[in-house]
Amino acid sequence: MSRCIVLGGSGAVGRHAVKTLSQFKDVSELVIGDINLKEANRLKSEINSDKISILNVNVEDKDAVKKVIKDFDIVLNCTGPFYKFVPIILKAVIEQGINYVDICDDFDVTLKILEWDKEAKEADISALIGMGSSPGVTNILAKFCADQLLDKVESVDIYHAHGGEPLEGKGVILHRIHCMILKIPMFLDGELKYVNYFGEDGIALQEEVEFHKIGRYKVYPYPHPEQITIPRYIKGIKRVTNKGTVLPEEYYNLIRDIVKIGLIGEEPIDVNGCKIKPIDFAIAYIINERDKILKKVNFGEQRGCVKVVVRGFKKNNPHTYIFQLASGGGQAMGEGTGIPAAMGTILMIRKKIKEKGIFPPERGVNPLNFLSLMQELLKIKKIGDESGGSPLIIESIDHTGKISRLTL
Repeated sequence: MSRCIVLGGSGAVGRHAVKTLSQFKDVSELVIGDINLKEANRLKSEINSDKISILNVNVEDKDAVKKVIKDFDIVLNCTGPFYKFVPIILKAVIEQGINYVDICDDFDVTLKILEWDKEAKEADISALIGMGSSPGVTNILAKFCADQLLDKVESVDIYHAHGGEPLEGKGVILHRIHCMILKIPMFLDGELKYVNYFGEDGIALQEEVEFHKIGRYKVYPYPHPEQITIPRYIKGIKRVTNKGTVLPEEYYNLIRDIVKIGLIGEEPIDVNGCKIKPIDFAIAYIINERDKILKKVNFGEQRGCVKVVVRGFKKNNPHTYIFQLASGGGQAMGEGTGIPAAMGTILMIRKKIKEKGIFPPERGVNPLNFLSLMQELLKIKKIGDESGGSPLIIESIDHTGKISRLTL
């Protein structure tokens, strides 16, 4: 039994982590740590559990974070943008000596905080970073192939598409913009390389991908951490790529166009006597236009899918495994990220994660433990795919081209 606080617990991702954690007896006390008390109270009423309470937390203030988290056994960080808040919160966690899980998918932040590994080990804490969908589930499935299914892994190609979430705030949009202006890491031909999102090298990596249940879409290079971390823990791998998009395409193209023309500056400009940051205008405009676009294209319920294609060798013959986790019926990014984060938290509470320091999922999470907990959660939530089994679809393609479906 553990006391857990979820920072950003009433947000688009955090609320689903809170809902999931509330269903496990392993958590004796569950706190929604957030600055948005209105949403936090709404979520508390929705779940209606005696073990849930609320604390007002300003995650921009490290000392305030240290004060709030000091009596907890574990901190789950779901706040964004990650490049802004993760370093602050993780420093506070290390100084307080508390175990930690987050959903950070910014590769630049990941590189920065991995340098604090020794400091975290000295504090005797476990800090599992990037425990969402991508990164998170993607890393674990790649490691599952390397450990259990293939004799050698040659490549891991990760794809994701989602959209229509009811909540999409400033932090989410800032993250999307951040992803387009960075040099994007791709592990190609056995080397870490960097491409420009709008450059010829980035355009060359665009491709059309078929996603289970949700259709075929063009995907673009994404600066996620898998390209950085997976080659460290799956030896001999030659390629790790990450590409994605946001649905509907009209909405994602709006963000792309705004970034491309440079309407994302931080320096205020004078507009009829008012000082306005271009980035603030851009975000307000994007949020305003999003609802119009969703209505115009008759988008319907939120949906999403993450797809992982792992190629390698089995008994000296080429072999491919394709994993897909699709969500529909009102589920997409929030659930796809928040639920794995909660699962990582439960595994840590159960002491199934024994690694110390700061580490990605493929270093600290046993894939079999994760998949076992997935089955446990499916029974609790009474959910599954159209055949009544796991929502994780696995296809095996052998060297003759024969395709078979696996279930867990």
